[in-house]
Amino acid sequence: MNHSATDPAAIETLPGIGPAVAAKFRALGLDTEIDLLFHRPLRYEDRTRILPMAALRPGMTAQVEGRVLHQEARQARKRSLLVVLEDDSGQVLLRFFHFYPSQRRLYAIGNRLRCFGEVRYGPEGYEMAHPQCTVLGAGAPLLPQYLSPIYPTTAGLGQQRLGQAVEHALERLLEGSLVLPDVLGRPAGLPPLRDALAAVHRPPLDAPLDDLIEGLHPAVQRLALEELAAHHLALARLNRARARQRAEALVDADGLIQRMLNQFPFVPTGAQVRVMAEISEDLAGTRPMRRLLQGDVGSGKTLVAAAAAAQAIGAGAQVAIVAPTEILAEQHLRNFSDWFEPLGIEPVWLAGKVTGRKRTRALEALADGAPLAVGTHALFQDGVEFRKLRLVIVDEQHRFGVGQRLALAAKGSHGARIPHQLAMTATPIPRTLAMTAYAGLEVSVIDELPPGRTPVTTALIDADRRPKVIERIRVALADGRQAYWVCPLIEESDVLEAEAAEVTAEELTRQLPEFSVGLVHGRLKSTEKQAQMDAFKDGCTRLLVATTVIEVGVDVPNASLMIIENAERLGLSQLHQLRGRVGRGSDKSACVLMYKSPLGQLARERLKVMRETTDGFRIAERDLELRGPGEVLGTRQTGMLRFRIADLARDAELLPKIPNLVNSISKTQADTLIDRWLGRSERFADV
Repeated sequence: MNHSATDPAAIETLPGIGPAVAAKFRALGLDTEIDLLFHRPLRYEDRTRILPMAALRPGMTAQVEGRVLHQEARQARKRSLLVVLEDDSGQVLLRFFHFYPSQRRLYAIGNRLRCFGEVRYGPEGYEMAHPQCTVLGAGAPLLPQYLSPIYPTTAGLGQQRLGQAVEHALERLLEGSLVLPDVLGRPAGLPPLRDALAAVHRPPLDAPLDDLIEGLHPAVQRLALEELAAHHLALARLNRARARQRAEALVDADGLIQRMLNQFPFVPTGAQVRVMAEISEDLAGTRPMRRLLQGDVGSGKTLVAAAAAAQAIGAGAQVAIVAPTEILAEQHLRNFSDWFEPLGIEPVWLAGKVTGRKRTRALEALADGAPLAVGTHALFQDGVEFRKLRLVIVDEQHRFGVGQRLALAAKGSHGARIPHQLAMTATPIPRTLAMTAYAGLEVSVIDELPPGRTPVTTALIDADRRPKVIERIRVALADGRQAYWVCPLIEESDVLEAEAAEVTAEELTRQLPEFSVGLVHGRLKSTEKQAQMDAFKDGCTRLLVATTVIEVGVDVPNASLMIIENAERLGLSQLHQLRGRVGRGSDKSACVLMYKSPLGQLARERLKVMRETTDGFRIAERDLELRGPGEVLGTRQTGMLRFRIADLARDAELLPKIPNLVNSISKTQADTLIDRWLGRSERFADV
C-alpha cells in the first residue's frame, strides 16, 4: 500500500526507535505513531508524592526517597543485590535479582535514590523487589503533575521507553503537529477525541481511577465507541463480500474420520457427535463454513476439530490449526500427532521460534501440499505459502485480530473461492454478545462434559493464611497427588512476572523440601518449558509453579489442587480457565483463590461467582452483569486481541448507537476509521 504524505509516521521513523526496537513495538501491534495514542494503560501509579518509610505497609505500591546505608551481593540459589535505603523515619531493603556492575556503582553507599515499587514483608523487614530507582543529583527531578500510566509491554521493550514514545505522540497531538481526524466528533455527550486521549494518558490526581481502569470513564467510552464503529464498518463490508464467496465442497472420500475415531478407547459424547455432524454438513457444501465452536473447559473441542480436519484431509485438502500461544499450539501439535501419525499423516509445525533449516523445511512442506499444519500466528506471515489450504481452524479466536484472521484466510483463497473456517473458544460467550463479536458465524455448543470428570470445589482464602495453604499442599502431595501454584502477572513486564514466579518457586522449595517443585513461565525457552511440563505430566515434579501460561492446553489428570495467588487481579474467564486444569481425573479436586485484603466490591463479587458455580456460561453471563474489566472475550495481551479499547461485555449499551452514528459518514471517513483501528485497510477496500 502506498502511503500519502498525510499517513501516520511509521514507528521506526520516530526519535530513538531503531529497527530492533521497532520490532518490539510491532509485536504489541504498534506500527505507527497514531497506534501509540490508542495503546491504553493497564493501570496508573501515583508518583506525585514521596511517602516516609515509616508509613510503608505490605501490599502497597509507594515512592520513597533516601540515602544508601548499605549494599551487598548475596549468593543464595542465585545471586541478588541487596541495598538498604534510609530516610529520617526508617529503612527499606531493595532487592535486585538481576543486576549489573553498573547498578552497584549507581547504588553506592551515600548516594540518594528515589525508588518506586511494591512493598512486601521479607525475612529482613519491609522490602521492595526490583523497584524502579533514580539516582538524585544536586537537583532532584520534579514530581509529575499527572498520574503515571503503566502500559502493556513485551520482553525487550521497557516501560520507560514505551511511555516516552506515547508521551511524545500525545504532545504532538495536543500541540497540533500530529493530525488525527475526529470523524465522530462528540457523540452522545462524550468528549471529543483529543480530550479523551489526554484524559486516558494524563489523568489528573483527582481522576476516578477505578472508572479509567475498568473502562467506564467517558474518555475510555469515547475511544471504545470509535473502535466499535470501525469494526461495525469493516464487518459490514466483509459481510457484503461474503454473500458473493464460495468454497470447495470437502467430502471425506478416504473414510479418514472413522479411521481416526476407531483409534480412541472412548466413545464421543452425544454433544460431540451432534456438533461433528453440523460441521461435517457445512464442509460438504460450497457455502464457506464460518462456525464458532463453544465448549467449556475439558468438553472435548479438540476432538471435534480433529474430525473436521480429518474430513478435509480425506477430501485431499490442506488444513491449518492456529493457536494464540506456543504452549497451546504445542499441546495441539502433540494431540494431532498422536491421532494422525498412525494414519500416516505427520503435522508440520510452524511457530515464531522455528528458524533456520527447520523453518525452511516446514515452508517447503506446506508449499508442497503437506496436509496438516499446526502453529501460532507465524502461519499468517508473508512467505508462508499453502498449496491447497481449504480449512482454517483457529483456537481461542478472540485473541486474534480481524486482520490476522483475514491474512490466514487469504492464503487459502483460490480465484473466487475461500477456505472454510472453524473458530473454537473455551471462553463461553453470552448469546447477547455472540452475534456482535462473531458477526456472520454460526454457533455450535458442546454442552456436555465427558464422563469421569469430577466437580472442582472452590475456596477463597486471604493471603495472610498462606502458611495454612502450604500445609494443605503438603497433605495433598503426601497423598500421592499433584498441585499447581499460579502466580498471575504482577507487572506489565514478563521479566518481572518470571521473577515473581522464581521467588515463589524458591520459597516453596524451602518450605516443602521433601517434594520436587517445577517452574514454568513465559521467558523459558520452548524446550525448557516443555521439559518442565513433561516432568510434571510424568509425575517427576509434584508441584508446578507457573504464570498464567498454563491457562489453556495443559492436561494432567493426577493434578487435583490449584492455588491461584492474587486471584483478585484476574478476570472470571481466566480464573475459570485456570480452574479447568484440575478435576481432570477421578480424585476430588479443589481450587484455592488467594486474595489480598481489602477486596473491592467488584473483585469480591467476581470471586464469589467462582465459588458458587463451575458453569462457564453462567460465569460469562455474570461477568457481563458485573461489567467486569473485559474478561468475557479474553484478556488484554500482546497485540493479539480483537479489541484494543472496547469490551463487548462492558460496552454492550454502546452497540445500538453505532448504526445511526456511522450512517452519515463518507467512504473516505469510513476508510480512516477502519485503517486507524484495524490497519491494512486495503483488505477491506474492494468489499
